[in-house]
Amino acid sequence: MGTQADRLRIGRRLCGALAVGAALLALGACTGGSLDRFGAEPPPPQAEGPPLQQGPIGAGQIRVALILPLSAPGNAGIAALSMKNAADMALAEFKEPNVQLLVKDDAGTPQGAQGAAQQAIDEGAEMIIGPLFAQSVSAVGAVARPRGIPVIAFSTDASVATRGVYLLSFLPESDVRRIVDYAAARGKRSFAALLPDNAYGAVVEAAFQQAVARRGGRVVALEKYPLDPAKMGDAVRRVAQAAASADALFMPDGADAVPQVIQQLEANRVNLKRLQLLGTGLWDDPRIVEIPSMAGGLFAAPESAGYRGFATRYRARYGADPVRTATLAYDAVALVAALVKTQGQQRFSEQVLTGSSGFAGIDGIFRFKSDGTNERGLAVLKAAPGGAQVVSPAPKSFTPGT
Repeated sequence: MGTQADRLRIGRRLCGALAVGAALLALGACTGGSLDRFGAEPPPPQAEGPPLQQGPIGAGQIRVALILPLSAPGNAGIAALSMKNAADMALAEFKEPNVQLLVKDDAGTPQGAQGAAQQAIDEGAEMIIGPLFAQSVSAVGAVARPRGIPVIAFSTDASVATRGVYLLSFLPESDVRRIVDYAAARGKRSFAALLPDNAYGAVVEAAFQQAVARRGGRVVALEKYPLDPAKMGDAVRRVAQAAASADALFMPDGADAVPQVIQQLEANRVNLKRLQLLGTGLWDDPRIVEIPSMAGGLFAAPESAGYRGFATRYRARYGADPVRTATLAYDAVALVAALVKTQGQQRFSEQVLTGSSGFAGIDGIFRFKSDGTNERGLAVLKAAPGGAQVVSPAPKSFTPGT
């Protein structure tokens, strides 16, 4: 199965134009989005669309593999089916796509992913979309890279990204850079942090330390708390003691933990109105943004209009809500279809895929880096009783060459 970080984010969160170099590639029937990552949303209670489709999707000449854990148990299988539906929808909405998707089930295991990749390449796949879990991505990359077959995968573990294996997922590093940059631009220099003691917390900690140092700030206190709310006290108490020397407090966790952290900070008489509260896209949840003590807290996430439009179309087509990761599959397929239509024999080349202008999707702009990770244009939102409000819009384009 996947890493802890992958498993934690199953059940969460690109439309307009795609920019490749100087060219704009239109995505079929899109609108613009929001994002969730690293888990917490329960799966939709309804049945997820039609029965599992075993055969290929589409009848185009260019074959592309779609590898997902379709038969995996629990949330992984639910997410996989929703993502397959979204891929199907992307082809249906794209005008005359010359693409055929070879749907492969990896059962959520590296061995399954390796076999699926080998089978797809033997069947003529020029590109692989998926898989979902980190270890499966590594297994697929080991098969695809020696053959010169690029991979666009969905793991949130940046360590499995490499040249030719690109991650389209929502990487927490992007959230951290955006929110620290925004806070520093508004005069925040001394940061405290309370982080979950898990895989997500470890990734965010490294990104946070780097982002603060890059902006000339300092971290005056950083503590990790265990997953058990009853055992958070010591970590919260130590940060509370250092809070007087901080002007911002970073709490990158979801709705299962943030309310308890807030309660314990208040119990330790921390003046939360004096501190600028900061978070990641995990805060994009009414259970967090509508807590009165969180009012004015800032977090980085995509804007939500694109996802709402996508979800409406998905419900009309499949009679169920999509899981949040479904947008990734939609965008990957729409991107591939657009590249096939406009880029000729260079369609899946490294030069095209890593163009500095990037692409635009349901959840805003993104671009692949040569090391396989990605960069996203995110908004900054403010927690408020009536729901999150955008205080700094997401950029509409990247600066070429940066």
